[in-house]
Amino acid sequence: MASVPPLSAILTPQRITRRRMGVLTFVIFVTGLASLLMADLLWGSPLRAWSGVIWGLFTLLFGLVSFGAAHAFLGYLVRRRKGGDPGAILRTLTPEEVATTPLAPTAVVLPIHNEPTDRIFAGLQAIYRSLERTGQLEHFHFFVLSDSTDPDKWVDEELAWARAIAQLGATGRLFYRRRRANSNKKAGNIADFCRRWGRLYRYMFVLDADSIMAGDTMVKLVRLMERNPGAGLIQTAPGLIRAQSLFARTLQFAFRLYGPVFQAGLNYWQLGEGNYWGHNAIIRLAPFIRHCALPGLPGREPFGGHILSHDFVEAALLRRAGWAVWLATDLPGSYEELPPTLIDFARRDRRWSQGNLQHFWVLFARGLHGASRVHLFTGIFAYCSSLLWLASLAVGTLLTIGFARTGLTWLPEPALADLIGGSARQQAAALTVFTFALLFVPKFLAVLDRARQPGGLAAFGGKRCVALGILIECFLSLLLAPILMLFHAKFVLATVFGRGVRWVTQRREGVTTWREAAVTHAGHTLTGLLWFAVLALYAPRILPWMAPVLAGLVLAIPFSQLTSRETLGARLRRHGLLATPEELDPPPELRELAEMLATPPPEAWPAAAGGGLTRAVLDPYANALHGSLLRERAHQPAGTRRYLVLLQEKLLHNGPGKMSPREKNFLLSDSRSLQRLHREAWTRKPATLAPAWRAALAALARRNAGPIQPGTSPAADALASGDLQLAPDSAPL
Repeated sequence: MASVPPLSAILTPQRITRRRMGVLTFVIFVTGLASLLMADLLWGSPLRAWSGVIWGLFTLLFGLVSFGAAHAFLGYLVRRRKGGDPGAILRTLTPEEVATTPLAPTAVVLPIHNEPTDRIFAGLQAIYRSLERTGQLEHFHFFVLSDSTDPDKWVDEELAWARAIAQLGATGRLFYRRRRANSNKKAGNIADFCRRWGRLYRYMFVLDADSIMAGDTMVKLVRLMERNPGAGLIQTAPGLIRAQSLFARTLQFAFRLYGPVFQAGLNYWQLGEGNYWGHNAIIRLAPFIRHCALPGLPGREPFGGHILSHDFVEAALLRRAGWAVWLATDLPGSYEELPPTLIDFARRDRRWSQGNLQHFWVLFARGLHGASRVHLFTGIFAYCSSLLWLASLAVGTLLTIGFARTGLTWLPEPALADLIGGSARQQAAALTVFTFALLFVPKFLAVLDRARQPGGLAAFGGKRCVALGILIECFLSLLLAPILMLFHAKFVLATVFGRGVRWVTQRREGVTTWREAAVTHAGHTLTGLLWFAVLALYAPRILPWMAPVLAGLVLAIPFSQLTSRETLGARLRRHGLLATPEELDPPPELRELAEMLATPPPEAWPAAAGGGLTRAVLDPYANALHGSLLRERAHQPAGTRRYLVLLQEKLLHNGPGKMSPREKNFLLSDSRSLQRLHREAWTRKPATLAPAWRAALAALARRNAGPIQPGTSPAADALASGDLQLAPDSAPL
């Protein structure tokens, strides 16, 4: 069998240092050149102090752009190399070892919070069946870890879990647990799993509600961990899938086309000191449990309290303990979805913004590796840069107005360009061209790289479709950038002034209404109109330069509404535009997911009968299933028992609509209450029940043409025979 030398023999400290010095040299040289040209243009300004502010902001922002461009340039060079990057984690596994390296017990955990139940379990079943096709399913157990606070979602999740077990034959392999107290959000959910069951497994896959992973990919990741005993975490680079709206399809196309070269460049310098993105990753459980307990931050939220963006910190803690964190850039078969609209995208960024700003507390913690500090800093600066960009534009506007009113010029005489026979205006134009080149040449390199890969540009629909797709993406990105600039600046200021975020469920589908767009983007539009009016009145000459920024702000409302439309996305798709390889030729997992989502569930509960709580009360099977999953309470205080009886009567007399979610969850947490509610709802005279209950019973009677029959679900036989395991608080093995 051909052997591969360990990465420690290939990536010596000297070679790692050379790689990182190469990135640093690129950033310093490119930024230094642009900074010198800008300083020369500003040195003759009569407003020296303000010119210094402009120069400082320009240098910071240009440094961030050049750092991003360095990833594309170096990534392109690495991917052109025969055999790829020798520092890639995938190089440690030979084709022979892919088939022969034994696996280890692995948990696949899926933390959820009020997510669409059908999408969760359709994705889970696609992953399960994909693993089953590998012949290695015996090494994997699946855990759905619910933090859902919606009582209807709670019941729906249990029913979907039981149905999935029956359809997959996954008895003893697929488990469901709902936490009573969902403290510390997703990080607390994962920590609870680790305390209960972590010792039973060597590895853990962490998925999101919208994650999909191919079975071959998961098996290969386990073998990579076995082959690299010093690896604590391997992060995949998930591709974006199932985008329908114009906004989402544009981002999906751009990420799929440009992403590989940037990811290769990222791995070029970070190597075993990578980052964790919170999902679609495999984690070695023992060191994760030992070293990654998250500390509470001093003070109150938003800066204090629980760490919101836990993934960056967990990667840094693993690395501090001596465990490597890798990014598997060239490993296919890992996917996720993205928000469908600009407003949903911004809501997600609001959470990430606060979480990243919290990393100020962690940035200077003892023992962290330098690369981990870089990850934390770039996460912080990614959001703060929008505030700096806005400040730079605002100061530049004020200076331009001042020059226009006084008749002074900011162009120096002579300038550096005079040394080569040029002029200051030509120098300013050259700096502008240089800036745009740094923004757009990486995209050109990404297209060249894609053309060299198997399938070439035909995988995206052909050269014509790629060219038109790039034009659409560049145009929409030009309008999107200033909108996100104001959003991020607002998020940073809100966090600084003590305004935190709530834990809300990410919307997975839907169209932005005109009213929602107008309310959300009114500030953008007003800012753009006022900015335009001021420039038109005092400095009309710079309006062409400011046009992209002003157009994005003024058109924010129609941009947000129109790009949220799935009809526009579908129209472009019919013409082959903004297509991706996974869309044109879906892998088996994505085809199965689409088929399951298009197929209605076998046991239809009539919508007129109400939601999950109503079903848990009226449906004998749902009532029995839910009650069997609850922890028995041997002794209850008399006051608690009286309060539960009062809630039962309130529910029966007033209906579910008159109950708060907290009251509903309290009833659903008590098995005896559910048993009594089931009995009373079926035996009381209809006149004594709330109209909602009478309507539900009538709907069930119409569906069944008579009294409802117990055990109408496909999983009922498994429950009756005892094949369905209903003990989530005990060890699953």
